[in-house]
Amino acid sequence: MPDHSPTAYDVTLCVEDLRAALALHGITLPSLRVDLPSFAGTYAPPAGLVTLGNCNTATARALASVLKKAAEA
Repeated sequence: MPDHSPTAYDVTLCVEDLRAALALHGITLPSLRVDLPSFAGTYAPPAGLVTLGNCNTATARALASVLKKAAEA
């Protein structure tokens, strides 16, 4: 299997998938996005990052709750 570094498109699809999964649980993260500068970073191989920041406490708690419940399932 060839080594595949994620492209901006791959990471964008990941973000949209995560956004849809969170929405199923009533969670909206307006700041959820692809961190495009991470493709120009020193990561080897380049690996685009997903930015989740700038959520309020209620959202962070809701996200933690959903993730805990999903881990138990």
